[in-house]
Amino acid sequence: MGATSPLKGCGSNISSIYYNLCDLTTVWGVVLEAVAAAGVMTSFVLFIVLMASLPFVTNKKRKGMVALQASILVFTLGLFGLTFAFIVGQYSTSCAARRFLFGVMFSGCLACLVMHGLWLSLLKQSTSGPKSWMLWLGALGLWLVEVIINIEWLVITGVRSPPGGIAAPYLPCNTTSQDFVMALIYVVILMLAVVITVSPSLTHKHKQWRRDGAFILATGLFTVAIWVVWIGMYVRGNQAIGKPSWDDPTLAIAVVSNAWVFLVFYTIPEICLLTQEDPDQEQPFDGEEVYPARSLVYELTVKEPEPIQENLYVENKAFTLEEPPTESAKPESPYGVYNGQLRSGVYQPTEIALIARGLTMMDSSVMIPRAITELKPGSRSSLSRSVESLTSQGPS
Repeated sequence: MGATSPLKGCGSNISSIYYNLCDLTTVWGVVLEAVAAAGVMTSFVLFIVLMASLPFVTNKKRKGMVALQASILVFTLGLFGLTFAFIVGQYSTSCAARRFLFGVMFSGCLACLVMHGLWLSLLKQSTSGPKSWMLWLGALGLWLVEVIINIEWLVITGVRSPPGGIAAPYLPCNTTSQDFVMALIYVVILMLAVVITVSPSLTHKHKQWRRDGAFILATGLFTVAIWVVWIGMYVRGNQAIGKPSWDDPTLAIAVVSNAWVFLVFYTIPEICLLTQEDPDQEQPFDGEEVYPARSLVYELTVKEPEPIQENLYVENKAFTLEEPPTESAKPESPYGVYNGQLRSGVYQPTEIALIARGLTMMDSSVMIPRAITELKPGSRSSLSRSVESLTSQGPS
């Protein structure tokens, strides 16, 4: 089951089943432990970021996928934790956790990917896909199938007595590699379903959904590649090269590497795209913008002074109602032509001034008698005296 004496890096009070976590001579356990711990922290932080981004999500379609993405993060966190069960030595608890949780955690991630890929494919046929709660229930149903399969497998193999009727202390660990792989057939089917269901979405008319389909397809293809490698090494490869002790490192590497694939190729890109707008609203006419950026700026600059112009227009309109309708029309009031000047400030020539000014231009012999005759009888005598005085003195 492992070394009985303390190894380099491990204390004397540490059980031998945990030597792979601290043994510095076999570096694979320490390296995988660090990578798995980093994955646990990353998954937890991404889950917090995903929940904190919900109030800022304006695209209802992407918001409906948050439940599936949160579920994938939970199952990915479980895969990183499951890695420690393959690093420690084999005993009843660790072997039971391996056999049950390996397929359960992978089926949870793949079921969510299947439903997301199916939603993208259905979105290609119509503007709105199935409801988010329907997709989550579908993923839950696919996951429960694997849970039931693993429970039945554990019950059947657990109650089975070993040959000779002798009780075995590590009965959950007495499983061949072929049996372990055969119990994961349903997980392999889900893996292929991810690739098949998401393929039609790669021809979606919107680039945004094609990109999401590409992320899911890349995740599925990398998962298939990892599973092909570890199944080959676990079933035939390690025995062929004479290294049967590499079975646990092979499974641990497969789990931690596939968990990081789920994070890097699916979860992180989806969280980055979570706050993008709906392409149906941004490009309602086959990608042409209804309001270009330049026209928006122009409208803003023109519309700013509109309230002021409107007020000025009302005031001017009220003012023009008080003015005369036309210049040629006769004013109704006798004071309509009043120019604001006082009468005392306007020069108004008297009769004597007019006569005196005319004398300089015309002959006095002609103007004086005519002026006298035109005046009233009462004022002729006084005017005659004034004329005589003016003619004697001359024009001033």
